[in-house]
Amino acid sequence: MLKAALYNIDGNQVGEIDLKNEVFGVPVHEAVIHQAVVKQMAGRRLGTHDTKTKALTRGGGRKPWRQKGTGRSRHGSTRSPIWRKGGIVFGPHPRDYSYNLPKKMRRLALKSALSAKAKEGNLFILEELKLSQPKTKDILVLLDKMKIGERTLFVTAGPDENVLKSTRNISRVKYLPLTGMSVYDVLAYQKLIMTRETLDRCEEVLTK
Repeated sequence: MLKAALYNIDGNQVGEIDLKNEVFGVPVHEAVIHQAVVKQMAGRRLGTHDTKTKALTRGGGRKPWRQKGTGRSRHGSTRSPIWRKGGIVFGPHPRDYSYNLPKKMRRLALKSALSAKAKEGNLFILEELKLSQPKTKDILVLLDKMKIGERTLFVTAGPDENVLKSTRNISRVKYLPLTGMSVYDVLAYQKLIMTRETLDRCEEVLTK
């Protein structure tokens, strides 16, 4: 059974905690992780790009020259796609890039990402993360005592305004509640720090 280091709020290691193999010990399915990340990035696309077709381009109502007798090719409008300043053929138009993956695939991707973190030794558990007030220094001191200098993702069981305000000024740190944790975020940050309550809820949800 895999284990993760358990720390208190002062940044001191107080032991280790067992991780469920059903969540943190599954084989890492890179293909499924790739699909989950592509799906998430596609959902972030605004899709507001747009181009004008011949019908939308201003002008071009008059036939540029008569049909026959000029020696030139026939044209009906100066806004034809083959003309400069003409309409665009098959150009992009506003669209929604988002799509869904099957629930089992989404869960497998998240389990694979969490398993990779656990196997690499980059998953850390805090007994609790309670801040009396927003203070960036408290987070920096905690990371320094835990000897973590890499990009770090904090995850708590529920939204915590004090933790959010304490971490948002640190460029290498991101905070998310458990409901907002995604495969992309788990992979984008080298270290993952969860509270004990978060770990319990995560294992409960992903083992259903």
